[in-house]
Amino acid sequence: MENCTDINTTLQNGILLFQLIVYIPVLSFGFVLNTVAFWVFCCKLKSWTETRVYMLNLVVTDCFLLFALPFMIYFTKNKHPIDDLCFAVQMIYFTNRPMSIYIIMLIAIDRYIAIIFPLKAKTLRSPRKSASVCGCLWIIQIIYSYYQQKFQKSKESYCLQRLSTEPKYLTLVSISFGFFIPLIIIIFCSVKVIRCLKKKMASSFHETKLIQKALHIVSVNLCVFTICFSPIYITVLVRFIAEVAKACSPLSKIRIAIQIFSCLANINCCLDAFCYYFAAKEFQEFSSLLPAFILKRSKVNQSQELQQPTEEVML
Repeated sequence: MENCTDINTTLQNGILLFQLIVYIPVLSFGFVLNTVAFWVFCCKLKSWTETRVYMLNLVVTDCFLLFALPFMIYFTKNKHPIDDLCFAVQMIYFTNRPMSIYIIMLIAIDRYIAIIFPLKAKTLRSPRKSASVCGCLWIIQIIYSYYQQKFQKSKESYCLQRLSTEPKYLTLVSISFGFFIPLIIIIFCSVKVIRCLKKKMASSFHETKLIQKALHIVSVNLCVFTICFSPIYITVLVRFIAEVAKACSPLSKIRIAIQIFSCLANINCCLDAFCYYFAAKEFQEFSSLLPAFILKRSKVNQSQELQQPTEEVML
C-alpha cells in the first residue's frame, strides 16, 4: 500500500493551479478584511463586550491561517522535508483552524445564552469570562497540536503531504472534538435562537426589522460554517475508514478531495471578518430589545413559580 496515494505530476500541477486561483484572492481580501476588523474591534468600539473578545480572537486565528497559506502552496508543489520551518507552519495551521471553529462555537453559545436565558445572562456572561475561556482553549489546543505534530513527525517524510496509509486513530479524536461536536453545538444553539426570535416577533415595525436581521445573520453564519468546514472533515473521516478497510484504490482520489476541500475551508478566513462584523453590529442594535424580552420572560417565570408548589405536591 505504499503507492496508494501517489498522484501524477499533471494532476498535482492542476491542484497547485487551483490553490493559486483560490488563495491569491483569499490572501488579498483576507488580510484587508481582517485588518479592518481588527481596527474596528480594537479602536472603534467603546466598551468591551463578549462579542468583541471573541471577534478579536477570531481575527487572530484567521490572520495566522492566512500567514500559513503561502507556505502551504510551496509545500504542496515541493517535497519539503519535515524541518523546523515545516513544524512551525504545521503548528500554526493545525492550531488555528480548530481554534477558529471553537471561537465560532463560543459565539453561538454566547448568543444562545443571551437570547434564551436573558435573566441569567448577566451572571453567565462577561468579557472577563469570555477572555478566560478563550485563553484556556488556546493553551489546550497549542499543547495538543504540539504533541500531535511531534507524534506524526516520525510517520511522514514530507511536509503537509500525507503519504502513509496506516490508519491514525487519533484522527477520530481530532475530527470529533475539532468539528463534529462543535457543529452539533452550533446547530443546536442556532436553531434554538432562530425559534426563540421568531416567537418574539413584535408588533413594532422597528423591533420586527431588527429581529429579522438577527434571524438572517444567524442563518447565514450557520450555512457558511457548514459549507466551509463539512466537506474537509467528512472527507478526512472517509479517508480514515478507507485506511482501516485497507482500500487502496480510493485513497489517491480522497487525497485530491482533501486538498481541494482544504481550500474551501480556508476561504472562511475571509468570510469570518465579513460575516461576524455585521453580526456584531446587528446584535448590538438587537441587544436594545433585550430589556423588553427580559421583562416578558420574568413575568412568565413568575407565573411558573406560582404554579410550581401545586405541581410539586402532585409529584
